[in-house]
Amino acid sequence: MSTWDPAQLRSFAAADDLHISPYREDGRTYGTPTWIWSVVSGGDLYVRPYNGSNSRWYQAALSQKAGRIRIAGAEHEVAFVPADDSVLDAVDDAYRTKYASSSYLEPMVRSGPRSTTVRITPAA
Repeated sequence: MSTWDPAQLRSFAAADDLHISPYREDGRTYGTPTWIWSVVSGGDLYVRPYNGSNSRWYQAALSQKAGRIRIAGAEHEVAFVPADDSVLDAVDDAYRTKYASSSYLEPMVRSGPRSTTVRITPAA
């Protein structure tokens, strides 16, 4: 699986503009871009759906396993994979650091969104 280069990760960590577009069921057409929070932790890019597993983009990402993101002024073809449970505490910490002033932070580190954390990697 491909990895992001350090310069990209630095720009992603500072960005607050990730738009995610998993493929639709045809596997070729991108879904409607959805703005979501993102964090960088341990050299990887992560996202979580605020509505947990009920989120449409989340369901499409897991089903199609690929799509496109737009972040820090650039588009990237990507792969989506459920995050390993071993990284969830570190991802929580990254959310707490990046979004400390938001009233939406606490719901994002609760069990629903936490259990649906997605790692995003560059498409192979």
